[in-house]
Amino acid sequence: MASYHVAKASEYLAVTGWGIKEIKLTKKAWIFVGQSCTVLDLTPVNYTFEVQAMSAEKLPFVLPAVFTIGPRTEELDSLMKYAKLMSPHDKLSNHVSELVKGVIEGETRVLAASMTMEQIFKGTKEFKQEVFDKVQLELNQFGLLIYNANVKQLVDVPGHEYFSYLGQKTQMEAANQAKIDVAEARKKGEIGSKMRMGETLQNASKIDAETKVYSTQREGEGKKEELKVRSDVKIFENKREAEIAEANADLATKKAMWAQKARMAEVEAAKAVAIREAELQKDVETKNAMTQTAKLKADLLSKATVDYDLKVQEANWQLYQNQKAAEAALYKQEKSAEGCKAAAEASFFTRQQEADGVLYAKLKEAEGLKALAEAEGTYIRTLLKELGNNYLALRDYLMIKDGTFQKIASLNADAVRGLQPKVSVWTNGGEGGDGASNASSTAMNEVAGVYRMLPLLLKTVQDQTGMLPPAWLGCLPAPQSNGVD
Repeated sequence: MASYHVAKASEYLAVTGWGIKEIKLTKKAWIFVGQSCTVLDLTPVNYTFEVQAMSAEKLPFVLPAVFTIGPRTEELDSLMKYAKLMSPHDKLSNHVSELVKGVIEGETRVLAASMTMEQIFKGTKEFKQEVFDKVQLELNQFGLLIYNANVKQLVDVPGHEYFSYLGQKTQMEAANQAKIDVAEARKKGEIGSKMRMGETLQNASKIDAETKVYSTQREGEGKKEELKVRSDVKIFENKREAEIAEANADLATKKAMWAQKARMAEVEAAKAVAIREAELQKDVETKNAMTQTAKLKADLLSKATVDYDLKVQEANWQLYQNQKAAEAALYKQEKSAEGCKAAAEASFFTRQQEADGVLYAKLKEAEGLKALAEAEGTYIRTLLKELGNNYLALRDYLMIKDGTFQKIASLNADAVRGLQPKVSVWTNGGEGGDGASNASSTAMNEVAGVYRMLPLLLKTVQDQTGMLPPAWLGCLPAPQSNGVD
């Protein structure tokens, strides 16, 4: 079944489905089976918001705004975007309202945060236009157009009465200014009356003085005019005399220039005749030289041509001999090079075989070492496992097996052998006490044992190192004699 749909003046049909690639926008269409038709209402809708924003000084305010928004009808791409993104929702639905509100609030807050409250309040028109441009830029991706935007007066947020305080400040400033204006007017009236009286007296005195000055000036101007006329007459006479002298000097200068030019013309004419004669003589001599040159060329060219042919034949013969000798030498060198190449290849093959043999031996030796290491690792792991993963026991076993302790003892014996060290074994002579001794008696016995041991210790140090104890520490026991005292 097929049905015929016609859109109203403010509507479009968005057809999708069978036979249509994406979306087909039209005013009327047949809707066939497998196709779907959605009516797009293009009527703009008013959205009223109260946007809460904050200025650059962190002052909050409320911006009431009314935006008239609808689909962009003059561009097909915008209608396609609107059909894809917004057609599933009613334009009066909460989804569309929240979308538009989110865009407007976001852009308004960002813009307000970059401006001070004074800039927002005084530049309301510019602020409105800036919000309009930024919101429109975001709505373009949804195919929406702002037909009208009206930003109302800014309103205070409860608890932040900035605009009310600003109005009170303006009213107080206006009242104070009115008081100042009244006092200023009163001051101007009193000062003006006094000034008018003073100006009257000043103007009368000034007129009298100016009258006297004017009469004196007129007399002086008359004398000045008389002297000026006499000076102008004298200046005119001197100027005329100077002009006459200048004219005479110009005439004399021009006469001298004309005489000079006449003499120069006579000299140039004489020189031109001499130059022409020299040029004609030069042409004659050039022609004679060319004739002699042609004659000499003809004589010498025939002889040179014969000599050239003979020398060319000799050079060709010599070149032919040299070429043959070079070809023989080249052939000999090529054969010699081929023999050297064959010998080098044989030597290289021999060395390569030897290197391959050495490499094979090394590889086999490495494989043997690797196998030996793997076997030894297996042996160590097995021993360690059998010893309960006791590393110290494994170490002692391996050292005993390899005779490491015997080797260490032998090395130490070899190192000490020949030193003939003196070995002293001594005791502090302590006696074992019974269990009935008290603590103080035991402590004193220990101290006494240390003191009895000290002389023997000092004697041993002297025997071993030859060093005597300091005088403040004590002295060594006297050596015992073999006889009986």
